[in-house]
Amino acid sequence: MSDISDDAERIEELRERINRHDRLYYVENAPEISDSEYDELFKELQKLEQDNPDLVTSDSPTQRVGAEPVSELDKVDHVAPMLSLDAVHSVQEITDFIERARDEAGDTDATFVAEPKFDGLSIEVVYDDGRFVRGATRGNAETGEDISHTLRAVRALPMRLVDAPDTEGQIALRGEAMLPVPSFQKLNRTRVERGDAPFTTPRNAAAGLLRRLDPSQVEETRLAVTFYDATGIDIDTAATQWALLDRLRDLGLPVLGDSVRCGSFEDAKEFHGTLRDSRDDFDYEIDGIVLKLDARGDRDALGTRSRSPRWAIAWKFPPRTEETRIADIVFSVGRTGAVTPVALLDPVEVGGVTVARATLHNIEDVHRKDIRVGDTVRVERAGDVIPEVAERVPQPGVERADPLEMPDRCPSCGAKIERSGPHAHCPAGIACPAQLQARLVHYGARGAMDIEGLGEKTAEQLVERGLVEDIADLYDLSVANLEDLDGFAHQSAQKLHDAIQDRKQVPLDRLLGALGIRHVGADAARRLARAFGTLEALREAATRDIDRVAGIGTETAESVRAFFAEDRNREVLDRLCQAGVSPQPIKDAGSSLEGKTFVLTGSLKNWTREEATEEIERRGGRVTSSVSSETDYVVVGTDPGSKLEDAHDEETDILDEDAFREMLD
Repeated sequence: MSDISDDAERIEELRERINRHDRLYYVENAPEISDSEYDELFKELQKLEQDNPDLVTSDSPTQRVGAEPVSELDKVDHVAPMLSLDAVHSVQEITDFIERARDEAGDTDATFVAEPKFDGLSIEVVYDDGRFVRGATRGNAETGEDISHTLRAVRALPMRLVDAPDTEGQIALRGEAMLPVPSFQKLNRTRVERGDAPFTTPRNAAAGLLRRLDPSQVEETRLAVTFYDATGIDIDTAATQWALLDRLRDLGLPVLGDSVRCGSFEDAKEFHGTLRDSRDDFDYEIDGIVLKLDARGDRDALGTRSRSPRWAIAWKFPPRTEETRIADIVFSVGRTGAVTPVALLDPVEVGGVTVARATLHNIEDVHRKDIRVGDTVRVERAGDVIPEVAERVPQPGVERADPLEMPDRCPSCGAKIERSGPHAHCPAGIACPAQLQARLVHYGARGAMDIEGLGEKTAEQLVERGLVEDIADLYDLSVANLEDLDGFAHQSAQKLHDAIQDRKQVPLDRLLGALGIRHVGADAARRLARAFGTLEALREAATRDIDRVAGIGTETAESVRAFFAEDRNREVLDRLCQAGVSPQPIKDAGSSLEGKTFVLTGSLKNWTREEATEEIERRGGRVTSSVSSETDYVVVGTDPGSKLEDAHDEETDILDEDAFREMLD
């Protein structure tokens, strides 16, 4: 039987070796041993800890695996505020920053450190006496969500700092959590194959993984972390940002990417250009560089703004663009009848996402850019999300196709297209198959009639097979009809049938929104429902009566009147009523938010974005998509976007979820 002191010594040796090999493999991409050799070390450590349970510690490599799920994410206060950075794009803004920082630091030769700006999830990680204690998301900068359980599963993050015996007290680290692009693509491929919606960006994927209640999926990815700042490391030990980065590396912490010391603007410009040109060679998304005053002692002299330090700035890259060929241009018919040209592209990767189609907006935009089938074009992801054709790339000597013309007839139903300036519209309404299919999906959506299971694929089959010619036909569908659809069995058919039949008594504003009346969104539907009370009263209302409703303009009033005057629509409404659809007067929640404008950002725990919007609008408020001087409140959930920064800039009142609930109550 082995001596316990020998086992303790061997356990400590194995932990150090495994942590070292984790760092080599996950951080430095320079493994020194094979996977099988690593597995043998790990199994030996597991066996020794099983034999000596009193020697198991929370920072052991074995404790990363099989971490228990949590019931919910707790809130945790940050050791230091997690400020954001001012982002600039121009050379002038960078030179102004350098001059101002040197002037306020009182050092005309002050140097700066330029670091890659990784596009990841901002995190704070705390160590006590060299041992991992907790990790949290940025949240609202003062308080974040505790993600310690998932961070423990990230192999790149050490559970114990290298010179832990000499590292006393608390160290709070600021960094980013990121998913490598290859891992992101692999993860999305798996999600699509099993029918889940893919993540839009590697950052969103990293946020989704780390905010899971169950950490098991984190263990299957190569989530990475990188650190660039710390609270608790003595300035005498690291007097400069350059020395701080070296100190972090010495502690065994990942510091990804090369940084440079800059003595001039030209140094920063060269680094910015080098990273911009080579960003596609990185395994991680990089969207700019960060320039920081090197001397940490001068930071106090420069201070901070309400949301950002004055001693650092982010110099962003231009949006990603890629070139490809337009294979074809087709015309898409939307739910409201809008006919829009869409470019079908030879697939191209833009920012780690394969793009095969892009919007062309309208025919005048196509003519202005002179875009034709067969052209080589530059595709840009606006906001790094929505693909659009930015411009044509001339190809000298290549014969081009004829200019694109708007069709006279709807490509779906053949109705004569109506034109209004650059916009085109099919007037056939629910008689147009393309519109009917989209209207069915809209009708059953969560913010409308909320019919679970009535998605795009189901709607497409119902229209193609002639089972539904208008929305009233939904209520005539039998379980047998639905069983014949692809992907349906008896149980799923019964479930959809019940969902359709069970959603007949809904608030009037939901039905009005579900009907897809042009220019009538959730806010207009709610105002009309309040003003007229019943569907019958609104059906018989004159244009002038509708126009008198506060918040309803003349164009909307004319659209509503035209919808209810159309014989085909009146017939469908009559059949809906005969089927038992009975819209109810909406419950008045008062007017406590009358005249107030809100913006929502981040994920709310107790409401979807649609539900929160509905609660605001029911009380007379309105929700807009961007922060301006007219915004009264910004409601902030977890992982807020740039709207939180805009709120700080506009000095707009910020509400967390608890304060938002109190306001509603």
